[in-house]
Amino acid sequence: MDHPTQHPHIVVHPPALDGSRRVTEGDVTLGLASHLDDVIEILRLADLDRIEVEESDLIDWQGGGPEDWPGLSDDEDA
Repeated sequence: MDHPTQHPHIVVHPPALDGSRRVTEGDVTLGLASHLDDVIEILRLADLDRIEVEESDLIDWQGGGPEDWPGLSDDEDA
């Protein structure tokens, strides 16, 4: 049986207590992101930079979408 071209299944996991989110492809952890730009860079380093991060059906955003980074607000005083 022929299989269609396989596409990566990327998961951006729910935020940890510090607001960071683990990025995986299958069972492999690609990196830890603290911002949307980190997800883009992690995918670039994994040679997956052709994926439209905010719009792709290949990315499963768990615990919130690409705009959800709790605990990492610009409003907080450092």
